[in-house]
Amino acid sequence: AKDHRHFDITTMGWEVQPDGLYDSLAKVWAYGKVPTLYVTENGAAFQDRLETGPDGDRGHDPRRIRFYEDHLREVRRAQADGIDVSGYFCWSLMDNFEWAEGYVPRFGLVYTDYPTQRRIVKDSGRWFRELLSA
Repeated sequence: AKDHRHFDITTMGWEVQPDGLYDSLAKVWAYGKVPTLYVTENGAAFQDRLETGPDGDRGHDPRRIRFYEDHLREVRRAQADGIDVSGYFCWSLMDNFEWAEGYVPRFGLVYTDYPTQRRIVKDSGRWFRELLSA
């Protein structure tokens, strides 16, 4: 059966399909040769919006928050199904240089203002901090 869902598309042109993470974890776990699994790089580049307000600069990136919510839900589902996932790491803490694309795609939880090297925590970074504090 053909999948007729409509996927969000990142600025890199990649489809966002969170259940694909579950499927990948399940396939590797079923292989049976690993004691535990770690998701070491999971993230997406989106057009972030910077705003200057009375409390300082903010980076708005609601699509990235949704990306992490959806993918972490799949990690939790895998764990509930008995797949030993012991760690999950975002890609990336900060916007950075991507070898194939330069400074254009922004993957970070923290916005990097390249000319000044200022760092501005995005909404996704604040969201992730709250998640880890809970």
